[in-house]
Amino acid sequence: MNFAEATQYLLSLGHETLAMKLGLRSTELLLESLGNPQAFYVSVQIAGTNGKGSTAVMLDSICRAAGIRAGLYTSPHLVSITERIKIGGLEIEHDHFARIATSVRDAAENLVKSGGFEAPPTFFEQVTAIALLAFKEAEVELGILETGLGGRLDSTTAVRAKTVAITPIALDHQEYLGETLAEIAAEKAAIIRPQSTVVIAPQPEEARRVIIDFCHANGVVPDWSTENISEIAASPGYTFRTQQETYEHVRPGLRGAHQLQNAATAIALAECLKTQGFTIHRDAIIEGLQSARHPGRLEMFECSTEPAERFTVLLDGAHNPAGALALRAYLESAPDLKGLPLTLVFGAMVDKPIDKMAAILFPLATRLILTQPRNLRAATVENLKPLAQNYAPGVSTELIPESASAMERALSSPGIVCVTGSLYLVGEVRQWLEERFGSDGRFS
Repeated sequence: MNFAEATQYLLSLGHETLAMKLGLRSTELLLESLGNPQAFYVSVQIAGTNGKGSTAVMLDSICRAAGIRAGLYTSPHLVSITERIKIGGLEIEHDHFARIATSVRDAAENLVKSGGFEAPPTFFEQVTAIALLAFKEAEVELGILETGLGGRLDSTTAVRAKTVAITPIALDHQEYLGETLAEIAAEKAAIIRPQSTVVIAPQPEEARRVIIDFCHANGVVPDWSTENISEIAASPGYTFRTQQETYEHVRPGLRGAHQLQNAATAIALAECLKTQGFTIHRDAIIEGLQSARHPGRLEMFECSTEPAERFTVLLDGAHNPAGALALRAYLESAPDLKGLPLTLVFGAMVDKPIDKMAAILFPLATRLILTQPRNLRAATVENLKPLAQNYAPGVSTELIPESASAMERALSSPGIVCVTGSLYLVGEVRQWLEERFGSDGRFS
């Protein structure tokens, strides 16, 4: 298969979430048929509700600064499927992806023919296998894996990483993971195994109790250093303190106060890797945190083709109430945004708690544009209209289903444009900005 054929094949397996099949056996069989590529390097698995992708990106950046050859696997992607697989900080090349995808498809089809599978592995199972095989071929020293959904039955858990982290847990994906924080925490904490190294970010008490029980049951003493790791110092930057080291004047490359906790978790993971024989000096940790980038998470796009076309777009895939709260905190505290009119371009998935997200974000808007990502799970603008009436009754509101048209309208107003509610929407808009403004704009 070429790249277009490989992408089409994977998409034909069904929607990443709607066609999801929770369970490890398919992934385990597929990896066995590929020679268990995950056995050729050390792995770190990161689970949680919010911040797991940012933590993975920061740890990967630290590894690059330390000269460690690492592979990074994250999800979802914004524009190209190759964004999910990075080696040494670079996206896997299209031809390389297509070749490995062909090998994985062939292995899957052979297992179906031999009776190993009743149906081919899902989109996420096969993309996970592609990533793990790509890491083996690239001879990485370390694989950094962001859990897709939950933990207990997520494909990345088939790797059985010896080092794991759990970022803050909140209500999300209740239809798959459970209705309560305790149930969701149990799904995520299931990545903890005997003799594993476990880093835990601060948690709501209900989730914390569940995680502690999992650690006790597996004879593991968790690292809670993230709870007292970020003592904020006066400008410039922040000071992070652990039992091993003090990291001063750090200015994380990812925006938002919530990223300080993710940075703390990345530091704790890096220090765990040091105890396992990886050479990671203090300066590399600081440099890695400061150079980390994560597209679509409080990411700015600034365009200045001419004075009349100067504008700023803030892209943030806040897709649940906890993410919406983090975005709101940033919008209310960022000095360069204060006093500016805010046009909010909002689109979300219908299975998310949109009412709570709207209650958090809509009152901030000077102008509200409701739109609809090109996704089977997307809420329609008609679904969103009553929320605007409830939470932003005095705000000018427009319903524009097509995201490109929504952006054209948004850029006609002064101030800042914030695009949020779904990473799928952020991906569409990010691609549109690149195609529409090209080299005249800059992401940061």
